[in-house]
Amino acid sequence: MAGVVQLPWYATGFRGDDLEAALQQIAPISLRYGAGRYEVFRGREDRYKFLMSIEFDSHADWEAYWFGEEFTDMRASTSSWYQVPLLYTWSDLVAVGELRAPEAGAEPAAAGGNGTERGDIV
Repeated sequence: MAGVVQLPWYATGFRGDDLEAALQQIAPISLRYGAGRYEVFRGREDRYKFLMSIEFDSHADWEAYWFGEEFTDMRASTSSWYQVPLLYTWSDLVAVGELRAPEAGAEPAAAGGNGTERGDIV
C-alpha cells in the first residue's frame, strides 16, 4: 500500500512567490528517490499557505529524499522563507478517484452503461 507524505509549508512575509518557485524545483526530485507522484498546492485565500503531497511505496524512500542532499540544501538555503517547525505526516492512501472528460472523438457512454455522460469514473 502506498504511503502519502503531506508536508504543509507557510511562507514568511513577501516570500510566497520565492517559496513557490523553490517547491516547484524540489518536488520533481522526489521521483529520483522512488516517489510515484507529487503535488504542490498553494492556497487561493491564503497565498502564503502551501501543501506538498508526495506518494512513496516505502517510508525509507521518503526518508532518503527528506534527508538527501537536494532537500537538505533547499531547506537550508530557504530557511528564512518559511515558518518552522516543518512537520510532515505519513498517511496510508486508502482511496483515490477522479472524473475524466471523454477523449476527443470518443462516443458518449450509452444510457445505463457503466460511465457517465460527462466522463468515466476511474
